[in-house]
Amino acid sequence: MNATLIILIVIVLFVLYIVAIYNGLVQLRNRVSEAWSDIDVQLKRRYDLIPNLISTVKGYASHESSVFEKVTEARANAMQAGTPGEKAEAENMLSGTLKSLFAVSEAYPDLKANTNFLELQRELSDTENKIQASRRFYNGNVLELNNKIDMFPSNIIASMFAFTKREFFEIAEAEKEPVKVVF
Repeated sequence: MNATLIILIVIVLFVLYIVAIYNGLVQLRNRVSEAWSDIDVQLKRRYDLIPNLISTVKGYASHESSVFEKVTEARANAMQAGTPGEKAEAENMLSGTLKSLFAVSEAYPDLKANTNFLELQRELSDTENKIQASRRFYNGNVLELNNKIDMFPSNIIASMFAFTKREFFEIAEAEKEPVKVVF
């Protein structure tokens, strides 16, 4: 084997190594995007449930209009939030207003026994669990991507092709519990 052939093999292996790192970074970036999409799907489901819940509660507690307005406003703000950080903050506000809505419902025994209300509560609780699972999946993928962007030698490839770190979807400590309703 002559020296030229050895140099050629080393160059080919080096190029293949760079391609593998680049493809790994692309794969991670796409998984982060997919995970964010999962969060959006669950949040959309949550947003769709809230008007039905408000309508059900309104029938029983029509004079609690300030609570309904706050929930509606928090829902609108959450739907308009863009970045994961903004979305997390808006979701915290929405969870807080939902808690006040459920607190209102406790003062109305007929409402607590209403089949529609109970079904909406169950669906909302199920959605909260799915959102929590989606957040974990998203944050796990963001961690993996951010580690690749920071670690050697993939950091060189990441900087050459302008890969950027993603923001975690974090929520406040007080808001880590799903919305609970106690009768």
